[in-house]
Amino acid sequence: MMPQSVVQLRREDALCLEPEKFASVLESPARMARDVQGLLKVVSAMNAIRGLIGLERPLFELILEVIPAERGAMVLTEDTGGLLPQVLTWDKEQGSTPFRICKQMTDRVLQECAALLTNQVEDGNGHRAAMAAPLIVFDRVLGFIYLDKRASDVRFDAGHLHMFVIIAAIAATVLENARHLQALETENQRLREEVNLQHAMVGDGPRMREIFQFIAKVARSDSTILLLGESGTGKELVARAIHENSLRSRQPFIAINCAAITETQGAFTGAANQTRGKLEVAEGGSVFLDEIGELASPLQAKLLRVLQEHEFTRVGGTRPIKLNVRLIAATNRNLEEAARQGTFRRDLYYRLNVVSKQMPPLRERRQDIPSLASHFVRKYSTKVGRRVVGISSDAEACMLNYSWPGNVRELENAIEHAIVLGSTDIVLAEDLPESVLESVPSGGAPPSEFHAAVAEAKRQLIRAALAEANGSYTNAAKRLGLQRNYLHRLIRNLDLQEALKRSG
Repeated sequence: MMPQSVVQLRREDALCLEPEKFASVLESPARMARDVQGLLKVVSAMNAIRGLIGLERPLFELILEVIPAERGAMVLTEDTGGLLPQVLTWDKEQGSTPFRICKQMTDRVLQECAALLTNQVEDGNGHRAAMAAPLIVFDRVLGFIYLDKRASDVRFDAGHLHMFVIIAAIAATVLENARHLQALETENQRLREEVNLQHAMVGDGPRMREIFQFIAKVARSDSTILLLGESGTGKELVARAIHENSLRSRQPFIAINCAAITETQGAFTGAANQTRGKLEVAEGGSVFLDEIGELASPLQAKLLRVLQEHEFTRVGGTRPIKLNVRLIAATNRNLEEAARQGTFRRDLYYRLNVVSKQMPPLRERRQDIPSLASHFVRKYSTKVGRRVVGISSDAEACMLNYSWPGNVRELENAIEHAIVLGSTDIVLAEDLPESVLESVPSGGAPPSEFHAAVAEAKRQLIRAALAEANGSYTNAAKRLGLQRNYLHRLIRNLDLQEALKRSG
């Protein structure tokens, strides 16, 4: 229960804000000198604390040297992001030992942002004296500090409470500064890792920064990596970057397209007794298994055995060969669902899915499209041997408005198409593939008058064909001389879905 006899000290009445009243709450000049000396010692020692690890011992030893308490607790109500435990305790005799605090008292401290003192707390083993003070920084309550002792000893008084409030204010500032310092050091480490990261990827948006951070973290380990995402999102580039930033970077990086191999090829183990297979060639390095979801069932079993045993036997061979490689797999399929349906071995899925990362599609990182397009312009203008120095605003608007179902690979192909067929020193909108031009702008520069007229003509042809076919997409596609899937794609790109629904 909350004790009846309680002394309350509001923040605005604390001596740290009215130092001229300091002498009025102390019993004698000797005590004032002792407490001021202790306070100076606390300030000096706390300012020397730079980190959060092991903070509780020096903090409480300093407090208990100035205030005649036996034990203390610091409880943080604000999330520290894992930098500091929520509860820290200290006992003069037993060290870091948990003990029970008066919850009614500390709840009131947090609610009223005021320090409290009482010499009548019941803890089940008799009465104790207790004090509690909030930890406040910039009007934010971080938590509180709680002190207590046996009530039979020296009683807490107003002078102790004022001193305690001053120390709590200093401690709150030290905690906040140490937390900020640690957060800055963590951010600096992340930035250093990104600067030193070797990769061939283009983009600086938030989704790509996540990928760069992922590469920096996993490259240090030898864990198996599973890269997920749509085709053309750069999974192989990420796999190569992981290898190039790992301790295996001086050893081979071997890429295997699982969709292109058959059981009889011996793609993993060597096609003949004296032939070194791709896994053997990768010894000491990294193996990238692309399109792992397309791997034939018999080969899934063989791969699982290699991963379990860390060895293999060549086709036609009799001697097992030890294997030391780092495995990185990639797929555009939902392997978890495939494993549930039985089309992909569940045990192999769990072997592969140690650390996984979903690659973002290009439509979710549109801010990277201009820099990617410029990169491909430089690449293909050199390759084609034609001077192209930039991209027109209309062409850029078309690219930003397109959904890029083929992702970065489709964007690269579109730029190559534009450079091969273009005739000026910049990429124009009309140089881009028709599928990109058909997209309806959602912002940015409007399409040219010519392209707008072409798009409207296509809409009218589609509406007319569907009307003549009584709404049958199959028959309408035949009338237009198109594949049914391409007709659906045109309807989507020309933003005709809603208009066709309204017309029945």
